[in-house]
Amino acid sequence: MTPVQASGRRGFLKAAGFIGLSFAIPLDDASGQAAPAPQRPPLPGDLNANRRLAAWIRIEADRRVTLLVGKVELGQGILTALVQICADELDVDIARVAVISGDTAQVPNQGVTAGSFSMPNGGTAVRHAAAEARQVMLELAAAKLGQPTDGLKVEDGVVSAANGQRTSYWDLAAGQALEREATGQTKFRDPAGYRYIGKSVARLDIPAKMTGAPIFVHDLRPEGMLYGQVTRPPTYRARLIEADTAAIEKMPGVVKVVRDGSFLAVIARREEQANAAAQALFAAARWEVEKGLPGHDGIHDWLLKTKPARDIEIKNDVRSGGEAPARVLEATYLRPYHMHGSIGPSAAIATLGTDGVLTVQTHSQSVFETRLAIARMLGMEPAKVRLQHVQGAGCYGHNLADDAAADAALMAVAMPGRPIRLQYTREQEHRWEPYGSAMAVKTRAGLDKDGNILDWTLELWSTPHGTRPGGQPGNLLSAKYLAKPFEQPVPVNGGPPNYAADRNAIALYDFPGHRVVTHFITEMPLRVSSTRGLGAYGNIFAIEQFIDELAHAANADPVAYRLRFLKDPRARDVVTAAAEKFGWNAWRKRDGRGRGIAFAKYKNIAGYCAVALEVEVTRRNGRIRVLRAVAAADSGHAVNPDGIVNQIEGGLIQGLSWALKEEVRFDDTRVLSEDWVGYPILTFSEVPPVEVVVIDRPGAPFLGTGEASQGPAGAALANALFDATGTRFRRGPFTPDRIRAGLAG
Repeated sequence: MTPVQASGRRGFLKAAGFIGLSFAIPLDDASGQAAPAPQRPPLPGDLNANRRLAAWIRIEADRRVTLLVGKVELGQGILTALVQICADELDVDIARVAVISGDTAQVPNQGVTAGSFSMPNGGTAVRHAAAEARQVMLELAAAKLGQPTDGLKVEDGVVSAANGQRTSYWDLAAGQALEREATGQTKFRDPAGYRYIGKSVARLDIPAKMTGAPIFVHDLRPEGMLYGQVTRPPTYRARLIEADTAAIEKMPGVVKVVRDGSFLAVIARREEQANAAAQALFAAARWEVEKGLPGHDGIHDWLLKTKPARDIEIKNDVRSGGEAPARVLEATYLRPYHMHGSIGPSAAIATLGTDGVLTVQTHSQSVFETRLAIARMLGMEPAKVRLQHVQGAGCYGHNLADDAAADAALMAVAMPGRPIRLQYTREQEHRWEPYGSAMAVKTRAGLDKDGNILDWTLELWSTPHGTRPGGQPGNLLSAKYLAKPFEQPVPVNGGPPNYAADRNAIALYDFPGHRVVTHFITEMPLRVSSTRGLGAYGNIFAIEQFIDELAHAANADPVAYRLRFLKDPRARDVVTAAAEKFGWNAWRKRDGRGRGIAFAKYKNIAGYCAVALEVEVTRRNGRIRVLRAVAAADSGHAVNPDGIVNQIEGGLIQGLSWALKEEVRFDDTRVLSEDWVGYPILTFSEVPPVEVVVIDRPGAPFLGTGEASQGPAGAALANALFDATGTRFRRGPFTPDRIRAGLAG
């Protein structure tokens, strides 16, 4: 069995053959998240909330090691990186390490896999747990062999003494050796002895994906499975008046029609039968439909006119003394609603067993929180609900995966003993997923006579960026349509240092006067939640364009102008590295072509990234072609450089797709973007060559990478577009029609 297979369906259920260090978390204690006693010192990363070594590491009877983690694989390669860390700090061959991920009955609760926290919090915890487990094994070996620990050596789990005596982890693993609380004080191994950390180890999940092995939740076909499908209302605010289900129940293959308030679903023997019956059920139902949406063309006016729930001043450094500005510049930047746009629709399988335990296989990023929300929705004890993460269509945020889990659960309790498989249609995925919030950002700067920034002000208007389940049924889509509906909690805006709508709204540049205000609007015309980067994309889109505009006003080179105000040496390094790799100083202007650069330190606490682009604009038809892209990234100590490159490339490409094409379109009643024609994304032929410079910082803390490049990519494109055309475009996406209109105006 390869290491990644243990994170698959069968691997979740195998609990036999363990020896002294094995364990299983009872269902009623699966969170492992008991608050640490106040007198205990904090432990590093996620180890603080899951303090037992045995919660993370198992030494198995068959000479394997099992790593247990609450973080899940979304296509970001995180499980490979965590296995690398475990193998090196424990000092075993990587082929021995299998990983179980995201099973609420077995793994530590590490919260949501989001925010680029898997390495800073999860990688740090695994590193400390593995290092300390190694030390425990050395102490046991020293006692068994009668030799001092500092004279022992380990190679692939075999412990050798200077006198030639030997033992192994598997000989030593008796009793409750790892059933102890971690100290967080164990020294790490000498990096010179690492075999895997810092190396581009091949992703452990790729072979199964390349060969078509059943690694995705969409591939699962358990024995006795039935197919479920949901009949959604026509609009957000619609309510069911009546539905004659008699004819639907007689359709071929239909086993059951499920109705609970305005929630409608069908269960059938085959998928096409379930889909046909769901469509017929929609046609047979009568709905009360309300209007009142502002429409995609009016959303930014709506944001600016709607009274905010809160005006939050997150920074106010007042410049003291000095000259008055010689010049003041202002600009407004607009971000539309963005979809996750998962290539595969969300899916789940739920089974209510004879033991009364509801098991849901899901690609949710928040298995523990969604488990609690589903339990509350169904009125079940959390101990009776188990979620198992299985890979699915990636999204980097809160798409319909949690709703698919909840919908499958609603059908499973209506049909006990049979696995119920749900997979949404493309139209359902597009129209009902929680989008990334539209934003309006206004900037203002006062400059001295030399173009130096004296005062900088940024104000942003945004609806929420986080309505994940969070244990609350009201954040599950169908829970709001039940006969006894759950109200959606009033969303909140996350505070420092992570922020939400205002993520990256505080520019990393040093200005004498610096003020940032968030106008937070809790009303949501469209359903919204966490989308890659939260508010960072919109804020970086504004900040890095405005910096460029100020550089142009000062007749300064955009790179040199940024470095003028960047004091953080690592920030300066990525900007300089990207510019040098791009050939910034040697680049020569050509007709229709332009270059642009942008920078951000994600959340101002995570990975550094700078992106430089070259574009070509055809004025006749308004089309933009990105000719090449260069990025420089600093993620701290690089565990898997190739994994970092993958994430920087992926974020950059998605950032370009958002900037060039993506906008959720809707009228006064409903979402109109219901397929890839109505919501186009970047195609393979449009992806430019991408070069990534990885700046490694051995010994430095791990920094998150997954969302570092997306904001700089969109802003760099906008800056290159200005350089190519002389016209500043401040509203995305930069579609041909919008470019032609801007150039003509």
